[in-house]
Amino acid sequence: MTVTAVLRRLRRAAGRPLGDRRGVAAVEFALILPLMVLLFLGGVEISQAIAIQRMTSLSASTVANLVTQYASISDSQTMPDILNASSAVLTPYPVANAVVRVSCITVDATGKATVTWSRALHGAALAAGSAMQLPAALATPNTSLILGETRYAFNPILDYINVGTITLSSSVYMFPRSSSGTVTLTP
Repeated sequence: MTVTAVLRRLRRAAGRPLGDRRGVAAVEFALILPLMVLLFLGGVEISQAIAIQRMTSLSASTVANLVTQYASISDSQTMPDILNASSAVLTPYPVANAVVRVSCITVDATGKATVTWSRALHGAALAAGSAMQLPAALATPNTSLILGETRYAFNPILDYINVGTITLSSSVYMFPRSSSGTVTLTP
């Protein structure tokens, strides 16, 4: 064998690892896999939070809407059923993480808003007689409003960026539909 033949063989042997592309795809996949998994899990968490926020809004409006249909509500019979209706709205998410509150707010002749009555599920109701700050467009003198509120403590399943508990909330004001213009709470 001549020297040139030996040199050619050495060049081919040295160039083989540089020209071999069989493991490149596996290495690239191994480098991008953690980022892809992180994006997927983040997308799942965000979509779940959006779904719960939507259910929270629906729960607040459902409870307020049900109360506005009555002129008089039984505190012992009808009100628990109305508050428990939020459980059906929030399904399949844990209802124990939600605080649902419905309140009747009365605006006097001077435009001062106070809580007439309030009831809550899994939380504290507003104190009767306490002052409320209403949006300017709703502070019409000599009227009543029903305020439906829902707060939900959302805990991400995989909290890999240490966000912790996120409080999702929604509130809605509705005018009573009865001819009296208010909703009375009876025992």
